[in-house]
Amino acid sequence: KDFFLGYRKVDLKDDEVLLSVILPWTRPFEYVKEFKQAHRRQDDIALVNAGMRVHITEAEGNWIVSDVSIVYGGVAAVPLTAGKTESFLVGKKLDYGLLDEAFNLLKEDIPLAENAPGGMVEFRSSLTLSFFFKFFLYVTHEMNTKGLSEGLDVANMSAIQSYTRPVTTGTQGYELVRQGTAVGQPMVHLSAMLQVTGEAEYVGDTPTPPNTLHAALVLSKEAHARILSIDDSVAKFSPGFAGLFLSKDVPGANNIGPIRFLQKKNIGPIIHDGEVFASDVVTCVGQIIGIVVADTHDNAKAAANKVNVKYSELPAILSIEEAIKAGSFHPHTTRCLSKGDVELCFASNTCDKVIEGEVQVGGQEHFYMEPQCTLVWPVDSGNEIHMISSTQAPHTHQKYVANVLGLPLSKVVCKTKRIGGGFGGKETRSVIFAAAASVASYCLRRPVKIVLDRDVDMMTTGQRHSFLGKYKVGFTNDGKILALDLEIYNNGGNTLDLSLAVLEHAMLESENVYDIPNIRASGKVCFTNFPSNTAFRGFGGPQGMLIAENWIHHMATELRRSPEEIKELNLHSDGTVLYYGQLLQNCMIHSVWDELKASSNFVEARKAVNVFNSNNRWRKRGIAMVPTKFGISFTTKFMNQAGALVQVYTDGTVLVTHGGVEMGQGLHTKIAQVAASSLDIPLSCVFIAETSTDKVPSASPTAASASSDLYGAAVLNACQQIKARMEPIASRGNHKSFAELAEACYMEWVDLSAHGFYITPDIGFDWNAGKGTPFNYFTYGAAFAEVEIDTLTGDFHTRKADIVMDLGYSINPAIDIGQIEGAFIQGLGWAAMEELKWGDDNHKWIRPGHLFTRGPCSYKIPSVNDIPLNFKVSLLKGVPNPKAIHSSKAVGEPPFFLASSVLFAIKDAITAARAEEGHLDWFPLDNPATPERIRMACVDSITKKFASVYYRPKLSV
Repeated sequence: KDFFLGYRKVDLKDDEVLLSVILPWTRPFEYVKEFKQAHRRQDDIALVNAGMRVHITEAEGNWIVSDVSIVYGGVAAVPLTAGKTESFLVGKKLDYGLLDEAFNLLKEDIPLAENAPGGMVEFRSSLTLSFFFKFFLYVTHEMNTKGLSEGLDVANMSAIQSYTRPVTTGTQGYELVRQGTAVGQPMVHLSAMLQVTGEAEYVGDTPTPPNTLHAALVLSKEAHARILSIDDSVAKFSPGFAGLFLSKDVPGANNIGPIRFLQKKNIGPIIHDGEVFASDVVTCVGQIIGIVVADTHDNAKAAANKVNVKYSELPAILSIEEAIKAGSFHPHTTRCLSKGDVELCFASNTCDKVIEGEVQVGGQEHFYMEPQCTLVWPVDSGNEIHMISSTQAPHTHQKYVANVLGLPLSKVVCKTKRIGGGFGGKETRSVIFAAAASVASYCLRRPVKIVLDRDVDMMTTGQRHSFLGKYKVGFTNDGKILALDLEIYNNGGNTLDLSLAVLEHAMLESENVYDIPNIRASGKVCFTNFPSNTAFRGFGGPQGMLIAENWIHHMATELRRSPEEIKELNLHSDGTVLYYGQLLQNCMIHSVWDELKASSNFVEARKAVNVFNSNNRWRKRGIAMVPTKFGISFTTKFMNQAGALVQVYTDGTVLVTHGGVEMGQGLHTKIAQVAASSLDIPLSCVFIAETSTDKVPSASPTAASASSDLYGAAVLNACQQIKARMEPIASRGNHKSFAELAEACYMEWVDLSAHGFYITPDIGFDWNAGKGTPFNYFTYGAAFAEVEIDTLTGDFHTRKADIVMDLGYSINPAIDIGQIEGAFIQGLGWAAMEELKWGDDNHKWIRPGHLFTRGPCSYKIPSVNDIPLNFKVSLLKGVPNPKAIHSSKAVGEPPFFLASSVLFAIKDAITAARAEEGHLDWFPLDNPATPERIRMACVDSITKKFASVYYRPKLSV
């Protein structure tokens, strides 16, 4: 017990080595049990763990505790022994009568201060009692097997059942609608083999010239402060140091470009969205103050750490609630949409019931595999600048690097072969790192490479926006929704970035798939002293829909009906006019919903869950069905355009260059299929070149799930031009192959190169009027989930997930289903696992404005063992989409929100647990539904010792 002296300190002298650890054999009637609860079931350190041992002997006809050890980890710098509890238990018969006193002594033995490192004090404290309770039941059961004590009833047995994960099974269902030589077929991702063997090249793999410098950033350590001085006197003498560049060294403009606010008929004020290098005031921890370059990455980091910055601290806004109280909003970001008359509906007697509530929606880290990185180098003595960047938006890099260096766009080239994941995090936020590196490269006339370490990436690049939603809903006793009054706020961070567009999209998706005759929705973007939040798969849509699903479930609780009944009663139909004026055409939500109900056998699943819950006190199961409707298009109209360059060579092979970026989603594979089918050649004859701004200019970012639609149509347009030119020669019938035809065309002066172009027709939205058609079409889907939770620890696993999606005629069903599965698992992280923790009033053990969860040690994304045990994906059959290329539909973002079915299945299971204690009323469950939130919502005699029945762990929002 005295071996552990302190945190990572043991009683081991400098001249001693640990020779052995003796684990004695257990004696008869000696029982040992281990416990652990972590954020994630596998590959994770414990939040709290424990080891417990008891030896029971017979004395005067009773079986009593003769020796006991109770030790906890994760509650202090060293393992803690529950000495008072141990002393109390010795000599006593182990029965239910001693539990309450043992619990009280455990609270004394294992105290956690309110500001204890790691937080979650109520949850961690409850775990210490839950583990002991499980141990008590385990020993009772073991003694019973020997006929020495009363046995556990069936319900209590659920507390000691160990979890064993069976092999995961998966099912994919789809139809093949072949169009030409390649479209419609489940082709393998073109670079799959290169990627799984590690041969695929990324920015970090690019060979660098021998005179390349490596960069590291000098970052703000304060959330809001005035810069008093920057001292590089020590850094200059650091090994390999080549230079420090600050705002005064920027040759062009020290900002990352203007944001224009579009008004009804004219362009509104121009606002510069932040500096490249902070010149006077820093507005978040992690803001770039300068960039150091040195001969190696490690030397650059070491030198950057030696730059001494002195500050004068200023007041900081560290949550949405603080921003609302202080009126801290980004300018020109108030938005309003309405339909009908909300006030009149509430004031009249039309609504049988009215509910009000608040939803906190958590953020999410992108956690792409490849961090932000750029290699930039001068050409022709600095007259030109070229770069290779991990970005979803090469044109944006080109544009803002040119702005920072004072060069014309024609002298700046950005190329991207592929990126190791982006998810929106490399749409705009990657720009500032390329701009910073370009300043050093331009000034020194040397190549500069910047690759962010994971912790720096996470603390500087922003995440998915957290949201706060406040709702008031009126409805009938039958469950028909009559009115919705909604206020939503998102946490924009210290610059605007894409926060307004994210807010707008959240508002457009805030009715999800439900008919509501009277709606008023208003939104604002909060200015806070956190790094600017940014685009993330779904772009505000999941946050808006999650708020909607919460008030739907609130309605169901009020009416004592199933949420699925309420949803089905209010689903959109074809011909519905949405509350912002768009007409729904080819609406497939009823077909999707009905197929999912049949596929998941929902009625029988509900019966089975009810039977399980009635027989298990400490483990509960829950189910849920969640629908989605996701609009496809950039909501900024001019961005819905695409260009492509197609070149046919005389050997019959085809080179395609387009403006989209391959980031693992299979875009290049689909584009190659479109070209192959159009030209009637094998897929193997088509090659997709790297994305480059000197081949296709002014390309929109690869985002909004629209890239296959846009670039596929642009490539098709180019192919059609070439086919039209080839047709006169092809009609002669003198060729046996496409290669012979290409050669014949070349010999007769036929241009075999074409630039294709496409714009999305018939879209546009007027935010002043609040009406329009922002989307080209909608992708529909629905998901069923079944989960099982441990009510004593908050542990959970997903037993089943069943997804049905309407994707029209899929261009590549294999890639599309992969996108659905990947989106669902990433969404599962957002819904139930991944929690960002910032220093704020709710997390006082973290420095204000600092990110605690800035690496895989503290931030947990789903692992392979979090995949549902039974994972089924089906594509709706026979539903062509007339609005997109080859009757297909976009797939990247729409499935993400369906993972919220896991969140609501968890809530369903918690509802069953609360019912055991007589709590049948509405309760909030914010995402992510971590073990802390699950356990503390499962109210019982243990949780009541530490928190109220309405305890709600605070999110960093």
